[in-house]
Amino acid sequence: MKILILAGEESGMLYARGLKERLAALGHEVRGYQDYGFQTADLAVFGFGAVLKKIPFFLRVKRTMERAIDEWKPDAVCTIDYPGMNLKLAAYAKSKGVRAVHVVCPQVWAWHQDRIPKIEAALDSLCCFFPFEPSLFRPGFAKFIGHPLAKEFSLEKTSAVRESGRKRKLVAILPGSRGVEISRILPDLLKAADIVENADFVIPAANRMAFDLISHIVRHNKGRVEVKVQLGGARDLLRRADCAAVASGTATLEAALARCPTLLVYRVGRILAAFARRVIKGTKYIGLANIVWQRCGGTGDKPPMEELLQEAFTPEAVASRINAWLADDNARNEVARRLDEAVRKLDTEEDPLALIVREIV
Repeated sequence: MKILILAGEESGMLYARGLKERLAALGHEVRGYQDYGFQTADLAVFGFGAVLKKIPFFLRVKRTMERAIDEWKPDAVCTIDYPGMNLKLAAYAKSKGVRAVHVVCPQVWAWHQDRIPKIEAALDSLCCFFPFEPSLFRPGFAKFIGHPLAKEFSLEKTSAVRESGRKRKLVAILPGSRGVEISRILPDLLKAADIVENADFVIPAANRMAFDLISHIVRHNKGRVEVKVQLGGARDLLRRADCAAVASGTATLEAALARCPTLLVYRVGRILAAFARRVIKGTKYIGLANIVWQRCGGTGDKPPMEELLQEAFTPEAVASRINAWLADDNARNEVARRLDEAVRKLDTEEDPLALIVREIV
């Protein structure tokens, strides 16, 4: 078989690489965006203004990949996340009689449920990472395959453990991976660190760009507390840390999978915040562990991961919660238990990549 795998962001590329290896091992020929001259760094554009500036580029990507479908004639197209572009290409492939499979359900449970019929028309099959998503679609169309991160955590061998009774507690700070969010979020987290008592702070930068920016901000910080910055190692750090403050995103799910008591923080511009409040109707939370807890009948009257957003995200509020956790082992253990209750629902007995391969071929 000839299979076109299209992932437009780095997170999707992780799954695309795994799928390519498995499909190639089965004797299938695989191509992707990169085979037609498009790199992930160019495709992954964030922000309304940035997207507007690159409209001619995205139109060229769309025309090129449609021509690839016409000329190469793949037997199947597997698109991974990146719905703005990928769902259009999947629909085009399906219109040409090519099997179209999409991985990662668009967040129709949060906003714009009117997209559901369009998604069903565009695809032959949808692979979902969250257990509540298939019920939003017609029976048999969408399948829960488990979250690959949950499977990775369950299979990983690690020596990282939380040390009980150590003199100084360990706090992980994850301020995001993009320049704008780091610049907006990290300064207040550093101010919070100055208020926290008897703790060591470590920031695992997600990439080299983030490392350089975080190091610059930390060097020019006027606080009294020394903060260590390292390149990578977030998962091991979250497994060892007594608690964490994490910017919204995939890192909050990693923190939950590490069963690390975590405070989710985030702040965006006022216009974007007002827009989000207006259109996001399907969930009260932005943390993935909290959304799973809410939709899958988790216990308790509060989500397992406390969220401080916009005006509620202040250095004093962050420090107050971290100080309370560091002073109370039982409170941290209870949070870890509730995180475990939520994220256990994301794992399956079968390998998610194997289930995707089955849908494709």
